Amino acid sequence: MPRGELTTAVEYDVPVHVAFAYLADPRNRPEWQSSLRAVEVLDGGPPRVGMRWRDLTSARIVPDMMITELENDVLWAETGAWKAIEADLTLGFSPRDGGCTVSAAFGVRARGLLRPLGWAATGAGLLAVRGDLRNAARILASRSS
Repeated sequence: MPRGELTTAVEYDVPVHVAFAYLADPRNRPEWQSSLRAVEVLDGGPPRVGMRWRDLTSARIVPDMMITELENDVLWAETGAWKAIEADLTLGFSPRDGGCTVSAAFGVRARGLLRPLGWAATGAGLLAVRGDLRNAARILASRSS
């Protein structure tokens, strides 16, 4: 785990490939991520390393986002940047009986005088990430029943 990141895990009642396909596609994010109004995809096609988009948030913050790692059904990572703040999210996927576990590592970095904000935002952000991942798990479970 890189320095400054915090981790959490959420159990899903769907197979790894279902959870991965849903979570790895930025176009699905407004459905399960509470802070988003919409996503503006800058690079068409399927999710892949280097794919870029903008999150249009409820707080009117518009970070530039990019997929930085993608290994189908195993690992997906993004980085986002807005002004002097950057955030990283990595999701790991592992099968388990009856579904899968999605592990998340999240960290916020801020430059200059905003540096302490990065530390505080990591803790608060992880709570939001966990809530959003739980929401995605509920959505997927309802679709599979």
